[in-house]
Amino acid sequence: MIYRLALALVLAVATVLPAAAASRIKDIAMLQSSRDNQLVGYGLVIGLQGSGDGLRNSPFTEQSMRAMLENLGIAAQGGGVRATNVAAVIVTANLPPFVQSGSRIDVAVSSLGDASSLAGGTLVMTPLRAADGEVYAVAQGPVIVGGFSAQGQAEQLTQGVPTSGRVPNGAIVEREVDASMSDLKHLVLQLRNPDFSTAVRVTDAINQFALVRYGKRVAAEQDARTINITRPDGVSTARFFAELENIEVQSDSPAKVVVDERTGTIVIGQDVRINRVAISHGALTVRITEMPRVVQPDPFSKGETAIEDFTVIEASRPDANVAILDGPDLQTLVAGLNRLGVKPDGIIAILQGIKSAGALQGELVIQ
Repeated sequence: MIYRLALALVLAVATVLPAAAASRIKDIAMLQSSRDNQLVGYGLVIGLQGSGDGLRNSPFTEQSMRAMLENLGIAAQGGGVRATNVAAVIVTANLPPFVQSGSRIDVAVSSLGDASSLAGGTLVMTPLRAADGEVYAVAQGPVIVGGFSAQGQAEQLTQGVPTSGRVPNGAIVEREVDASMSDLKHLVLQLRNPDFSTAVRVTDAINQFALVRYGKRVAAEQDARTINITRPDGVSTARFFAELENIEVQSDSPAKVVVDERTGTIVIGQDVRINRVAISHGALTVRITEMPRVVQPDPFSKGETAIEDFTVIEASRPDANVAILDGPDLQTLVAGLNRLGVKPDGIIAILQGIKSAGALQGELVIQ
């Protein structure tokens, strides 16, 4: 039987992995105080090869050009500006925690008008502001675009997204965010995937380490996401958390099946179980054939030739097999789904039916 399952590659990897693997605390949790801050700004990309904004359709680009030229001491009030090598863009960036003034960060550039490509352009000095309205960084530099667009008289070829790009190390941090860890006595650890079992395991692992290292317990779980930690005396916050973040903990996760109907992708978690069920799946084919017949009257009957409708309807269900599916573990479940030999959309329909029947022991998430 030929297996035509899109999830086979995804699930085959899961079947060869160990049942549980330990993860470092730094990989499953993060400090509440160490967070990124989002920055945004409006700027201009110049030097485009005729692929910039059409100034008639994007009047804000022309206004920005005039304002920039006036700031440079060039009078631009008289006459129209019809340059097509300029594009208005939105610049975004993430300001990492504990970054110092003078450091450089990457920025993303996205076209705001009707420019066809930003390839070859240079971002002009653009202030980047945070939610409080203050300028925290200034971005400038050549834009690197991964896609391209080529157009002729009768055909156009576009690969990737040529209207967005990046400027590596293109922004200089001008203002620091107050986030000092030296005076923190109480730390708040947040799990990336909230789970009560994982939170308790992390707490126990930290306390077990602290009893040996400092002679007392320092952690207490608050909920499924939050763990409160008290820093012992005589050690800095950075050194203390560096000791904790490399502790290995066996993380847990709920049984879940994620289905993306648009791409046909199915991901089944390790702990998903299916009770014993019988499944019949097959495509119903209905064939309707119209074969009108000509009816001739008997000789000398003075009748008229007529057309009589004649329809043939055939219904068939090929490959409509009944299979027993039982999933006590992930490997058995995958083997059972593969034995059905159906396409990904069929697997999605089967999983939905199993969930409706109450036999799927886990959460079914449809994206």
